[in-house]
Amino acid sequence: MRSQDRTRSMILRRRLAVALTASLALTGSVALAQQAAELVGPPDPTKTVPAEPLEDWVIDDIRKMRAYPEQPPIIPHSIEGYQLTVNANRCMTCHKREFTQGSGAPMISVTHYMNRDGQMLADVSPRRYFCTECHVPQADVEPLVGNTFTDMIHIGSQPTGSE
Repeated sequence: MRSQDRTRSMILRRRLAVALTASLALTGSVALAQQAAELVGPPDPTKTVPAEPLEDWVIDDIRKMRAYPEQPPIIPHSIEGYQLTVNANRCMTCHKREFTQGSGAPMISVTHYMNRDGQMLADVSPRRYFCTECHVPQADVEPLVGNTFTDMIHIGSQPTGSE
């Protein structure tokens, strides 16, 4: 009889342990689901939410001052509808060395004609072919993040020969 009581007792303990584990898992998963819902957003992910309209690009064709040395210049004109693929790059129709005289556009930097070893190439380097990896159009908007950048000219440096 004692062995039967022990077996029943063990079975009851196991069932109790399984029930407690299941209830803890259920409670924990409900809590996690609530936290995830708060992080993800609205409870209905299939709901269509209208996007905010994009700001208008600055398209005045005026070259902007660069904020720091080696900064890629921004694009001061609209590039909407420009094709930029492996087979076509509309930027090159004006900015490639041989077309700048007719277009009046600034020539791309000579560094765009160099391979990674610094050797000059006859055509634009594949590493520099996709212009919008570095060059971007500019929108006239408030910055998303504060910026404390100060140009060297404003921190007390004097131009050469001004002494």
